[in-house]
Parts: sequence; structure tokens; C-alpha cells
Amino acid sequence: MSNLDGLSNFKSRDAFAKCVHTYARILEKVASRYAPSRLLSFDEVHVFMALQLMHGRGHASRSALETELALGGGAVKTIVKHMKMNGLVQTSNGGTRMTAKGRGIWEGLADSMPSEMPLPKSSVSLGRYNYAVLLRELGFAIKSGIEQRDAAIRIGGTGATTLLCRDGGFFMQDSNEDPLKKEGWLKKELLEKLRPADGDAVIIGGADSGKAAELAAKSAALATIMAHEKHV
Repeated sequence: MSNLDGLSNFKSRDAFAKCVHTYARILEKVASRYAPSRLLSFDEVHVFMALQLMHGRGHASRSALETELALGGGAVKTIVKHMKMNGLVQTSNGGTRMTAKGRGIWEGLADSMPSEMPLPKSSVSLGRYNYAVLLRELGFAIKSGIEQRDAAIRIGGTGATTLLCRDGGFFMQDSNEDPLKKEGWLKKELLEKLRPADGDAVIIGGADSGKAAELAAKSAALATIMAHEKHV
């Protein structure tokens, strides 16, 4: 385990969320401008997905990052530079790898977003392409769902739908109506592949491409972590 202790050590809901928030703040710092640099074309979700790629492959080339993050070469060069400045990665001829600090941050955030999957279009996933992310133990941080929708749109998605998990089912905020009651196949797929528990949330991002939908869902999940009033 890294010196950024894993979330499994945290017993209470608030302690869990505060720890995840700390990690997300580091991503926000990486995605910030260093004056007098020009406006950046990436944000926290790109940093998160860069770490995710390195976790899966052990290292990542610039070309792999361009493909995974849907960014140009200049933006990828800058994001790697910022990650390196903040001690999250190291570079060599073999590519970019996470440092112990970067790995600790990745592991903490991965604990809060432990499963994900692409989705077909349905009554709750309205984009041409759709992607679902499980947000562990942070259903209480969802307010109206508008914040998640706006975060998805800001990153280039068409919107986001947020489902709260309780009693083995899915519900909209402030509603006892199951939005999937007529789509049992989708409910079954979400339960089997995401494995949600009571208190979790599922965020579904929609977009005009598969990669944009994934970015939208993960951006909305990170926005949920960042925005909760107890953590600012």
C-alpha cells in the first residue's frame, strides 16, 4: 500500500468520501494552468483516465494516451508534463509510468469507481453511445442530478443520468419509482456487471461517440466527488 492510505481503512461514509475528495483535488491541481500558459484542453477526467491506462498497461506511450484521452499531441505532452510536475508519473524511452504517489491516487479513486461498462440506448441512457460508471458509497452526495448532467455536457457529452441504488434496485433522486421496471434486461445487466450496493450511485453518460460517452460518465462521477458541500 502506498503512503496515501487505501480507502479500505476508512470505516465511515464521510471519511471515505473526504479521502476520495482529497485525491480528486490532486487531479484538479494537475489540470490547472500554470501562468502565463494558455487555456488547457484537458481537465480532471483526462488525468484520471491517463492513470487508468497506465494502471492497465504498466506504462503508456504518447500515441496511446492520445487515443485513450481523445486529445491531440500537444495536449498530451502538456498533461504528461503537469503529471510529472506533481509527482504522479515518470517518463523514459519506454513510455510514461505511475510513481508510487500516482499509484496511490489511482487506487484510491478506483475504489470509488470500481466498475464500468458501455450501455445500449434505453429509457435512461439517451445518447447515441452510452457508458455507465458505478460510484461507490456516494449516492448521498447526489442532489438533483443536474450537476452530473452539466459535468457531462462540459466535457463534450450530451448529458448524464444518475441512478441511486437501494433495496436491490435503481431509483431517480426523490422518487420511489423504478425507472427500469419495463427494462428488466438492463436492470439485470447493471446488477450483474456493476454489482452495486445500497448507497451507491450509477452515472450514465451519453455522447455521439463511445469515447466521449466514457469521458462524460467519468467526468460526472468526479464532479460528484468534488462538489459535495461536506468536502469543501
